[in-house]
Amino acid sequence: MLSVEVFMGKRLDEKEEFYEHLKDILSNEKVLRMKKFNQHSNSSTFKHSMHVAYFNYKICKKLGLDERAAARGGMLHDLFLYDWHEYAKMTGEHFHGLTHPKRSYINAKREFELSDVEKDIIVKHMWPITIALPKHKETWVIVFTDKYMSICEFIDNLVKRGKAS
Repeated sequence: MLSVEVFMGKRLDEKEEFYEHLKDILSNEKVLRMKKFNQHSNSSTFKHSMHVAYFNYKICKKLGLDERAAARGGMLHDLFLYDWHEYAKMTGEHFHGLTHPKRSYINAKREFELSDVEKDIIVKHMWPITIALPKHKETWVIVFTDKYMSICEFIDNLVKRGKAS
């Protein structure tokens, strides 16, 4: 893949710190359910969230921001727990891009104690589609990392299917 596999191989101590920040999240039954749902192309919601969380963590750490909140918010940003490809057909609600951040936040706060930064990351990661401006620098980072990872996953799928030249 174009994304995390190369990036994650850098430093073992950083990987261990990253996983330490997520220890309680990665053992949570609801979070593990994200493995069942397809996110972008061949990537599960869990895998997509791991990629976003790690990029968020690395970038925020490099910038001297709250890398713990960046990792945790990144892992929980898509905790909506349904197949969004089928959601509109099942519910008649056609605005997943607008509604899933709040649903993800509601699910996350039921399972975890969230900091203000983590809440902001989860609720505002879809900016500018959602109109509320990010309040924290860590949230601005996820606005870009989430979109970057989505593009990487889409391109990776095209390459695997032989549709890109």
